[in-house]
Amino acid sequence: MAVELGKLRNMSAEDLVKEEQQLREEIWKLRLQIATGQLQAPQKVRRARRDLARLLTVRRERELAEAHGRAGARI
Repeated sequence: MAVELGKLRNMSAEDLVKEEQQLREEIWKLRLQIATGQLQAPQKVRRARRDLARLLTVRRERELAEAHGRAGARI
């Protein structure tokens, strides 16, 4: 489930929260599969973690843009 950066940037804030929850749950399940020896493709964990990092980066970019916009309005 590789998430494209453009897709993430076009998502609403609510959709990003839902996607984050799904990715965190997926990572948890994959780690459980590793622990029980059931995971055949360990690269899935890495891919999911990178997708989560991309999502969190987009959310942080929005936070900073919003904060910068408000700070500029006060000057």
